[in-house]
Amino acid sequence: MSVLNFVLQKHPSSSNTIIKSKDKLIFQVGCRRFAASPLFSQHTNGQKFKLERFMPLQGAFCATVFAPITYPPTNSLELVAFGIVLNTSPDRIVLKRVVLSGHPYKVNKRTAVVRYMFYNREDIEWFKPLELYTHGGRRGRIKQPLGIQGLMKCVFDQPLSVQDSVLMNLYKRVFPNWDYDDRLAQLNTTNSDGKNCCDGVNEKLGKSNVKTVHFSSNADEEMIVE
Repeated sequence: MSVLNFVLQKHPSSSNTIIKSKDKLIFQVGCRRFAASPLFSQHTNGQKFKLERFMPLQGAFCATVFAPITYPPTNSLELVAFGIVLNTSPDRIVLKRVVLSGHPYKVNKRTAVVRYMFYNREDIEWFKPLELYTHGGRRGRIKQPLGIQGLMKCVFDQPLSVQDSVLMNLYKRVFPNWDYDDRLAQLNTTNSDGKNCCDGVNEKLGKSNVKTVHFSSNADEEMIVE
């Protein structure tokens, strides 16, 4: 256990809520959740800081509590990304791209016979409307299939080299896995008796009177007060 000092800002949604110094709050620091009664003080330069009797409505302030220290790595949760909620629209289309490649077999200026991209005539006919391109910047299309072994005649906008590769992009819409798992219950910190540390707070103060403070899991965390 040690003395932890947090730099906080009051959340705009709680601008009308008056919170006194030493009021019981619930802190969410990374994967650890605990209840404590913080002292509010000014966040200024120096070695001594003035006590704030109430949580300031604007600006940064410091909250001081007794809490356990956790040294990384803890083999627990690790912060890997941060951001915002973009929207809640199911109309976003996510496409997976697959690139098919072929090799010019015979080249005559802008016309080439390509092999190893397809291996039967039916596939060539199916993908005939799609555009072809090369690493050298040439653009082309499938003119017709040749035989039944997957050869096809292609036409490009510029003369083609034998060392070039012929490519075709295929796209498929993909969806996320339906594997939502609510892990909120696993984030609740329990004491030595196996009880949640917030149960006693809820019983004494009532659930509606308990405020919550959220932090990220890194040492230089961003903090949000609800």
